[in-house]
Amino acid sequence: MVNRTAEDKLVLGIPKGSLQDSTLDLFQRAGYNVSVSSRSYFPTVDDEKMSAIMFRAQEMSRYVEDGVIDVGLTGHDWIMENGSDVVEVAELVYSKQKLTPVKWVLAVPDESPIRTPEQLDGGIVATELVNCTRKYFESKGLKVKVEFSWGATEVKARLLDAIVDVTETGSSLKANKLRVIDTILTSSTRLIANRDAMKIPWKREKIENIALLLKGAIEAREKVGMKMNVPRKALDAVARLLPSEKSPTISSLADPDWVAIEVIVEERVERELVPQLKRAGATGIITYPLNKVIP
Repeated sequence: MVNRTAEDKLVLGIPKGSLQDSTLDLFQRAGYNVSVSSRSYFPTVDDEKMSAIMFRAQEMSRYVEDGVIDVGLTGHDWIMENGSDVVEVAELVYSKQKLTPVKWVLAVPDESPIRTPEQLDGGIVATELVNCTRKYFESKGLKVKVEFSWGATEVKARLLDAIVDVTETGSSLKANKLRVIDTILTSSTRLIANRDAMKIPWKREKIENIALLLKGAIEAREKVGMKMNVPRKALDAVARLLPSEKSPTISSLADPDWVAIEVIVEERVERELVPQLKRAGATGIITYPLNKVIP
């Protein structure tokens, strides 16, 4: 394996396509300003030690393995599909819609008599994830012809015997009246690095720093910070309401009968929590978004 990137720059691969916007947003939250021109595949990064290139997620692991780029983001599914020898630095559970992994599923039309993968023996399946799908059927001892799909895979479910397609919410499968009979692979986004790049101390440190900050940005996406003032006599009642992973920060105020509390909570519980805190005696309640939460 030969690393082809410059010694004085860390070359970052940004996935172009469905993950692009959520990836750029994630880097913004992590403290990196990555600017993309509509006509360029070379984003700019506000870090003089970094440069960036955009590739499709399907290709990313090959270019990281070959040393064309030092570090990049792509799905675990495409690492497996390409059989790439890379360092998986961090799992980053985010996608274009939700903070959940995606699934590659084996699906048939609702009206199909097929209920199990074994009933597809001798059949034809269309998918973009060809190698992983072939290995799946081979592991079951089934002879299935796996054809590459150039998109619109759901349409082919009624032309062939089945499809293997990626789903995040399941809405597209339902809209096309398809039924899942098995899951081929569960995948999340990974920050991956070239093995030679990880042997260069300053590049390794920078890659690990990026991983830490990106994970912190993901951790913060569904949380909010909360501040409030609480009379000491109501402190126990208020503290019992706070679903904090750790004890809240409590600070004394100029008035000895009052304290200030600061805590991080899940955004989904905020709307129920604020009225309860108010009734328990808290005042001056402020909530604010978070960019990063570093465990």
